[in-house]
Amino acid sequence: MNLDDCAVGTPMPTLDLPLNRTTIVAAAIASQDFEDVHHDPGKARRRGTPDIFLSINSTNGFVDRYVTDWSGPNSRITRVSLRLGVPAFPGDTLRFSGEVTETGTGTVTLRVTGGNERGVHVTADVTVARVERVEGDGA
Repeated sequence: MNLDDCAVGTPMPTLDLPLNRTTIVAAAIASQDFEDVHHDPGKARRRGTPDIFLSINSTNGFVDRYVTDWSGPNSRITRVSLRLGVPAFPGDTLRFSGEVTETGTGTVTLRVTGGNERGVHVTADVTVARVERVEGDGA
């Protein structure tokens, strides 16, 4: 995606992300979130939820993935502000969608939402900047 070609209202394609127990646990471990509600179903139930659930760090990572898959390797996320809603459990599919809400010189701001059958799981405002790459710089 060429960020300079974006206009306010430019939609992003949707991304469906199926969640299973392995994905939720692996993402929590990868983000060093060892809270038991993200990997131990019994402890999650004792704390009032029906099963383990996706951590905020994992959600943030999946929002970043969605944005960078769209914006490509010549971009960098410079700002993220997100708000969580309903939980995401094993067996859910998170559907991400978004659109451009603001443009600047070499930057765009996106409104991203990710939801499941219970409602909105995450709403995020993400700013992405164009990065000039020099051939052979290893980046």
